[in-house]
Amino acid sequence: MKTQRIAEILKSGAVDTDVVVKGWVRTKRGNKNVAFIALNDGSCVGNIQVVVDLQKIAEEELKPVTTGACLRVDGRLVASPGSGQGVEVQADRIEVYGTADPETYPLQKKGHSLEFLRDIAYLRPRTNTFGAVLRIRHAMAYAIHEYFNKNGFYYFHTPIITASDCEGAGAMFQVTTLDMANPPRTEEGKVDFSQDFFGRACNLTVSGQLEGELGALSLGRIYTFGPTFRAENSNTPRHASEFWMIEPEAAFFELEDNMELAEDFLKYLIRYALDNCREDLEFMNKMWDRGLIERLEFVLANDFKRLDYTEGIEILKASGRKFEFPCEWGCDLQSEHERYLVEEHFKRPVILINYPKEIKAFYMKQNDDGKTVRGMDVLFPGIGEIIGGSEREADYGKLCARVKELGMNERELWWYLDTRRWGSAPHSGFGLGFDRLLIFVTGLTNIRDVQPFPRTPQHADF
Repeated sequence: MKTQRIAEILKSGAVDTDVVVKGWVRTKRGNKNVAFIALNDGSCVGNIQVVVDLQKIAEEELKPVTTGACLRVDGRLVASPGSGQGVEVQADRIEVYGTADPETYPLQKKGHSLEFLRDIAYLRPRTNTFGAVLRIRHAMAYAIHEYFNKNGFYYFHTPIITASDCEGAGAMFQVTTLDMANPPRTEEGKVDFSQDFFGRACNLTVSGQLEGELGALSLGRIYTFGPTFRAENSNTPRHASEFWMIEPEAAFFELEDNMELAEDFLKYLIRYALDNCREDLEFMNKMWDRGLIERLEFVLANDFKRLDYTEGIEILKASGRKFEFPCEWGCDLQSEHERYLVEEHFKRPVILINYPKEIKAFYMKQNDDGKTVRGMDVLFPGIGEIIGGSEREADYGKLCARVKELGMNERELWWYLDTRRWGSAPHSGFGLGFDRLLIFVTGLTNIRDVQPFPRTPQHADF
C-alpha cells in the first residue's frame, strides 16, 4: 500500500480507510490497555495520533517506540473521538525502522531554547519550529522563481568562484589549490598566484551583481539566486558567512521602475507565504512572534512611501527622538533610524532614495547635483533595510572617473567598464538577502535560525 504523508491525510478528511504512515515519534503515552503515539513526518506542523490496542499489539513490541524513534504504521484511519484532532490511526501493525535511546536522544518532550538547538542543527529540523521554518524557506524559494518567470526575467547563473570583489567588499574567502604550507613566491616574496589553478588570486563571490549586469545588457531582464560569502568576523544576529542572495537586473529600468519592481516582488512573496504557508505561519505567530501575521498583512495593505534621503534626515532630526546613533546628512542610517521612519512616522514601508554618493557603491548612477546617487533601500517594520539597489551608472566616462576617484583598479574591472563602451543602456537592479527575508517572514530574530546549517565565525561543524 502506498504511504501517505501526514499533511495529505489531515487535509483530506477521509475516514474508514486503510493507511500506511511513516514518521518519527514525538510522544508516547498510555495505560495498560492502550497506547497513544504522536507521529510526525515533516510534511506539516500537525502530528497524527496512532492508537495502539495492547490486546492486538503486545506492550513488549512497543518498548523500542520512544521519542525520536522512526516507525512504519499500518492501520485504519478513523474519526477521532478526542479533541485536538479530526482523525487518528488505529494500528494493526508497527515496524520500528530506527530506535532512539531516550537517555541520549537530545529532543525530548520539553521546550528547547533556540541557542540549544543551534548546537544540534543536524537534528533541529525534527522540531515543530524548524520544520515550519524550512517549509517556509522552500515556499519562498519556489515563489521567487515563479515571480520572475511570470515577469519575463531569465534565471542567470553568475560564478561562485570569481576574481571580482564587486564593490570592494574586502572580506572574502580565498579559493586556491596552492600548498598553504609552502606556496610559490615571486621575486618580491609575495605568493605567486600565477601558479594557482586559475592563474590568479580568486575568491568566493560576495555578489553576482556585476556579472548579472552583463546578462541584463544582453537578455534584457535577468535574476540571480544563489549563495554568496563574506569572510567578516561578525557575530551578530543579522550576519552569516554564507547566505543566499536574490539579485534582479533589468535593462531600460530607471530608478522608478526599480522601485516598482521591488515593491511588487516583496508583496508577491509575502502574499504567497500567507496563501501557502498559513499553518506554519500561525504556528510561528503563536510560539515566537505574536505580531507576525499582522506585520505581514501590514506590508500588503500599504503602498510603499518613496522618500528622499535628505528629507528622511530632516524628519529624523526633527523627531525629538534620542537615537543611539546620531544622524546627520551624509551618515549611513542605522536600523533604529529606518524603523522609526517605517513604524512611527509614516506607518508604512519606505523606499529611501538619492543617497550621498560617499556612502554608496561606485556603480550607482550619479544625480545631476554631483552629491547624490540614484540608490534605493527598502525599509520594513521590525527589521529596517531589506533591499538595497540602484539605477546603475551607464555613462562610461562617469563610471571610469568614479573608479579612479575611489582608487579602484581599472584593470580588474575592464570587462565591466567595457559594457559602457559598446551599447550602454539605462539599467537598474537590487539585492535581497534571502535569509533576511526569511527573518521577516518567520518572525525569528537571528539569521542562524532560518538557515539549515548556518556558517558563522568558528562554526562549520555540520
